Amino acid sequence: MGRRYDPDRRQRIIDAAIRVVGRQGIAGLSHRSVAAEADVPLGSTTYHFKTLDELMVAALRQSNEGFAKAMTSSGAFEDPGADVADELVRLLGEWFSGERAGVELEYELYLAALRRPALRPVAAEWCEEVSAVLERRTDRFTARALVAVMDGICLQVLLTGGDYDAAYTREVLNRLLPSGT
Repeated sequence: MGRRYDPDRRQRIIDAAIRVVGRQGIAGLSHRSVAAEADVPLGSTTYHFKTLDELMVAALRQSNEGFAKAMTSSGAFEDPGADVADELVRLLGEWFSGERAGVELEYELYLAALRRPALRPVAAEWCEEVSAVLERRTDRFTARALVAVMDGICLQVLLTGGDYDAAYTREVLNRLLPSGT
């Protein structure tokens, strides 16, 4: 029997890896667990991703796309009349109002870079991409500080199990931003 044509297999494997990490954490990620989740032969996962780090890089890159795309598509960072703090507060609120497991998953993959050097460039790409969007309205240092503060707020919400506090976030962001931004 010939090889089955399956052009979406690589993407299904990435999606399966994200689901496995979402359910079992990074510790539950293996080529075998992903192959079972994706309903593909084990050899398919190792064909597309030689190492687990390669698979985690692909999963992190896909997970990171959400917030950065929302920032880019909002248009507020192109509009000099838009309030940057209000827009960031709105975007973070939308992000947290979605499925919390998805936000947790993104941060679990993001923080995995602490122990897996192969993931660090992808985590850095996300920071740079979000900073670049913010630099349209402020300077580089303020943009990077905003990213760090948003990360900190998100981690506090996730780690404490608390609710996202829009008023607190707005106050903190306003303290960082030059007036009129």
